Amino acid sequence: MAVIQKQPSDAQVEELVNKNIILSSVDYIFNFARAHSFWPVTFGLACCAIEMMAAGGARYDISRFGYEVFRPSPRQADVMIVAGTITKKMQPLVQRIYDQMAEPKWVIAMGSCAISGGPFAGGYNVVDGADTFLPVDVYIPGCPPRPEALIDGLLELRKRVINPNVARVK
Repeated sequence: MAVIQKQPSDAQVEELVNKNIILSSVDYIFNFARAHSFWPVTFGLACCAIEMMAAGGARYDISRFGYEVFRPSPRQADVMIVAGTITKKMQPLVQRIYDQMAEPKWVIAMGSCAISGGPFAGGYNVVDGADTFLPVDVYIPGCPPRPEALIDGLLELRKRVINPNVARVK
């Protein structure tokens, strides 16, 4: 004996679609994945680098956000955290590391020295901020900024990556 099945109504089909299908764009999914798995390059210039290392320790634990994988090679990293004073002797090296990073890539300026030269601003050998030669996405003020500030900066970068409509400083 054959069983006759009743066709679902349009309302039932709409309910099934709303419960079981997620509609999104590929860009949103990629940006969501990128924002939850930053790989910063292992790179520090001065005292701010100590605070950056402390952020990876057990007390602050940036691994709970998925950012603990500090890469030793710029070719494997997607975030450069410029932590400390940039001298004119180091500027071409910082630029080279940035150029070797694969796209998409982001830059965080950590500390007063990386943002504006800090107490050494105007000196003959200090660059007046990373934004003079790099496109900085997030600024983390302080001298040196605490590890919590770095975590806050990474979370701000996460918001900017998920929502690419936020203007980028060039």
